[in-house]
Amino acid sequence: MTTYDDRASLTDLTAITERVRGSVESVIEGKPEVVRLALTVLLAEGHLLIEDVPGVGKTMLAKALARSVDCSVRRVQFTPDLLPSDITGVSVFDQRRRDFEFKPGAVFAQIVIGDEINRASPKTQSALLESMEERQVTIDGRTYELPEPFMVVATQNPVEMEGTYPLPEAQRDRFMARVSMGYPSVDAELRMLDTHGGTSPLDGLRPVAHAHEIAKLIEAVRTVHVSDPVRRYAVELVAATRDHPDLGLGASPRATLHLLRAARASAALAGRDYCLPDDVQSLAVAVLAHRLLPTAQAQLNRRTAEQIVREILGRTPVPAADGGVRMPRPQPGRPAYDRARRV
Repeated sequence: MTTYDDRASLTDLTAITERVRGSVESVIEGKPEVVRLALTVLLAEGHLLIEDVPGVGKTMLAKALARSVDCSVRRVQFTPDLLPSDITGVSVFDQRRRDFEFKPGAVFAQIVIGDEINRASPKTQSALLESMEERQVTIDGRTYELPEPFMVVATQNPVEMEGTYPLPEAQRDRFMARVSMGYPSVDAELRMLDTHGGTSPLDGLRPVAHAHEIAKLIEAVRTVHVSDPVRRYAVELVAATRDHPDLGLGASPRATLHLLRAARASAALAGRDYCLPDDVQSLAVAVLAHRLLPTAQAQLNRRTAEQIVREILGRTPVPAADGGVRMPRPQPGRPAYDRARRV
């Protein structure tokens, strides 16, 4: 088994992820940070929620990532009439064998793309809970293991909310990170007209990594070292969300685990076999914000969960290399950071 202690595995990880990143970025123009976060979640054994307005490439990103890796892929269009058995599978009676035969559903794939997940009923959404957390499905008292690697990439729109079912807290907590695509720059949109104007760039996309290679990389990421000060820093960030006056619901212990796993993957992508506080800081908003529930007063004041996480980052002391702590660097234009600097 390849371990991260072997320097060859570090070289392999960097080379393979660069190939996958280049393949996805050939389709998604001008969004390198979004592509990197998707790769981070894949290597950290997490699930990704892509949320943005229609037409910015949410489904395109999910498809590009799936096609760049030689894994089994299933796409599910979530609609109000979708049944839980359409996702997990169903047992069908076989007349010849006189016994029930299990027919796997869409979740029995290594990469599952759930398009507009908030358009399905809560009953159907809950069909993903067990598979996303335990990587298994229980049908009629029997448990079926899901293939490895396993990742759910779901999309939803923050607008066009008529006839939709907002994801409950338990569902959102299963997603390691949430990312917003955002509108492309003018130059990126001009390049998009050249690449997407005639045919879809997905048609020419070929796998640049195999499933067994991704599985080995995931094993390597698990062995990335996280020091005690960095662990404590992650715990303090998450704990601060539970006591913040503008939050009615803070982050769960699962959020702490996801934050550390994502930090390990981020360090590996940077070519390091150890985590830095910067790895935790760079992922805190993506990993924590979608799990938080601002109070009614905070919403009236137009305070978003992302703003609150950034404020917590500005107030939480960062472990230093000499074993001490340091306050985060103040960022111009952010009063919360400046206030934290003066405390």
